[in-house]
Amino acid sequence: MAEEKKVAPIGIWTTVKPFVNGGASGMLATCVIQPIDMIKVRIQLGQGSAASVTTTMLKNEGIGAFYKGLSAGLLRQATYTTARLGSFKMLTAKASEANDGKPLPLYQKALCGLTAGAIGACVGSPADLALIRMQADNTLPLAQRRNYTNAFHALYRISADEGVLALWKGCGPTVVRAMALNMGMLASYDQSAEYMRDNLGLGETSTVVGASAVSGLCAAACSLPFDFVKTQIQKMQPDAQGKYPYTGSLDCAMQTLKSGGPLKFYTGFPVYCVRIAPHVMMTWIFLNQITKFQKNIGM
Repeated sequence: MAEEKKVAPIGIWTTVKPFVNGGASGMLATCVIQPIDMIKVRIQLGQGSAASVTTTMLKNEGIGAFYKGLSAGLLRQATYTTARLGSFKMLTAKASEANDGKPLPLYQKALCGLTAGAIGACVGSPADLALIRMQADNTLPLAQRRNYTNAFHALYRISADEGVLALWKGCGPTVVRAMALNMGMLASYDQSAEYMRDNLGLGETSTVVGASAVSGLCAAACSLPFDFVKTQIQKMQPDAQGKYPYTGSLDCAMQTLKSGGPLKFYTGFPVYCVRIAPHVMMTWIFLNQITKFQKNIGM
């Protein structure tokens, strides 16, 4: 019995460790990236360039405006990134077992990334909606502002005013965007790390930084069009007759394509890339450091 009590906790920790590590690394990265994310949302809402948005926010709202929605951002990482990175590690481990321990081909990594992204998005969609609402609130007319105080207040208000299912409003485009982002991010990181380590002979630090940079660029390029549509759906308000500007993500995409062309989907791409790539890089770097620390202390 004594031996069973010792073994059980180890098994539980082995199972939950990828999820805990993933969530922790994502939350640490978010603390650094939050101001850039805030600027990106304002640009997508049509408030101008990165420089003008930054100047206006500092002048009118103060430096604290850059961290508005941080609680929702951390909650999102605690749900979304915990689920996606943990799921990806489990899926690739199972696939590797089925492949007799050999390195997975790129398409299998991409499929694991797509699946992990969908799982993470379904879990993290309520926090993502709260984050978008909080970041966009100051751009609305005073009469339309929701004045959420924190992420949990936003979730409560959305549930009370619009119903519990409203927490998954825009879940469709969120899931699609997450699948695209994680296919680019997760598959490219593993593939790049293997190539840099095995073919180029790079050391651990160079491999992590290099693969993280490739991963961030791929994630940004794959996901921005879906992120643009998701943002438009989540922040839309009904008009005086109660009609929403878009009937869904496909309608939003078609209207955007018709009015602005394909490049409209890449509105704010430089800022988005600057935001996504460093966040992805820091997530991987933090994850690597957390894993090394755990190994050093025997976890």
